[in-house]
Amino acid sequence: MSLSLSSSIPFIFLSILLIFSIVAKATVPASKTFKIINQGSFSDAFYAPNEYNAWYRTTGIRALPFSLCFYNTTPNAFTLGLRMARQPSDNPINFRWVWDANRGKPVGENAALTFGTDGNLVLSEAKGQIVWQTGTSNKGVVGLRLLSNGNLVLHDNRGKFVWQSFDHPTDTLLVGQGLRPSGPTRLVSRVSDVDGSEGPYSFVLEKKRLAMYLKSKNSKSPSLYYTNGENPPYQGSSPTMTMVFDISPKTGSADAYELRYQFRAESNWTMLLARPKYNSTYSFLRIGSDGDIKIYTFYDKVDWGAWEVTYSLFGTEGVVAGNECKLPKKCGSLGLCDKNQCVACPRPKGLKGWSESCAPPKLGHCKNGEPNNFDYYKVAGVEHFMSDYNEGEGPISLNKCKEKCNRYCECLAIFYKEESSKCLLVPELGTFNKVSNQSHVAYIKTPKYAKVAI
Repeated sequence: MSLSLSSSIPFIFLSILLIFSIVAKATVPASKTFKIINQGSFSDAFYAPNEYNAWYRTTGIRALPFSLCFYNTTPNAFTLGLRMARQPSDNPINFRWVWDANRGKPVGENAALTFGTDGNLVLSEAKGQIVWQTGTSNKGVVGLRLLSNGNLVLHDNRGKFVWQSFDHPTDTLLVGQGLRPSGPTRLVSRVSDVDGSEGPYSFVLEKKRLAMYLKSKNSKSPSLYYTNGENPPYQGSSPTMTMVFDISPKTGSADAYELRYQFRAESNWTMLLARPKYNSTYSFLRIGSDGDIKIYTFYDKVDWGAWEVTYSLFGTEGVVAGNECKLPKKCGSLGLCDKNQCVACPRPKGLKGWSESCAPPKLGHCKNGEPNNFDYYKVAGVEHFMSDYNEGEGPISLNKCKEKCNRYCECLAIFYKEESSKCLLVPELGTFNKVSNQSHVAYIKTPKYAKVAI
């Protein structure tokens, strides 16, 4: 006998209520709850340098090679972070920090990490102010686990992940972790080794490519400085592409590994990055505070300095050598770069010796949309770090190009290709890459009639 639609509706409704009731009643057993206070001596009784020269306290939550810790790079400003080391007894110089929970929102002494019966993991200050939480209260969480791949998870009574740290990367991808259209879509660099808050560089999964951007203080829009091009193969009209950082042994004895991007869409394909000739199981990928993408791999045959850079997008490590002169800030706020070296400081009266004091001219008053009056000085045979991905507009005359820059206060220079009359306005100077083509010219904006340093 079949049920009619009208008679089945109450049954369906009751089933839904039952499911929600089960989830609502699922709680963390009291034996699995905890409250960990950030206090006491540091884990190394003597100072031992590790990444970022951090001091740290362990929480006791670990799964080799990972351990959850409170660490700080400045006094009384702690981050709840994930430490990676092959063994707890490893030399501290071999420790690496691969995930931050409360990024840019440090806590002080006696802060508490609490996991209650409601299933919410909470980091709060000593006086109770909540700084960070997983937002999983009363969502069916029954336990917390740190997995051997570095994924911190909160799970329900069926083992399904309700929350996982792999969905909230900072500047690092661990093996098996990736980016996807539904999120996370990006990694964001640190400001510096000392400052772990979000920096200016981002590594982004877009619809058909991977891209890297510099967020400038002078512009509302970030500047593109790298893309791997449009990824094949696409057959559908709206492809959905995910990327996973992956490793794969290439020999039966596992003495050589491939480090790669694994792309997944309507078809799967890989992009080989590096091929170390040793076991590369312990590797991670990071966008650094310098804007480069690097892979760090643990070489277990040594005790000191065991982490090696096995891939650098702009460096020489990896299957394809890069060019450090295309890093936006390789030469600081201004500098001419040739063969991976900062070689000169562009000045109005010519090229001078480069130093970290090399800086753009101070422009003074400017009003957007007005025909502001500026001078320009010329630097021939150079390209901007944006030039590979943005040739500018045109054809347009050089004078018209300068007029556009004058009206645009965020514009600090123009890069002009004389053979095509293409004009690129840039909001950052940074590194100028030396090229052989002398018709590729930069014009740096400077105050009218100003007495500029030579």
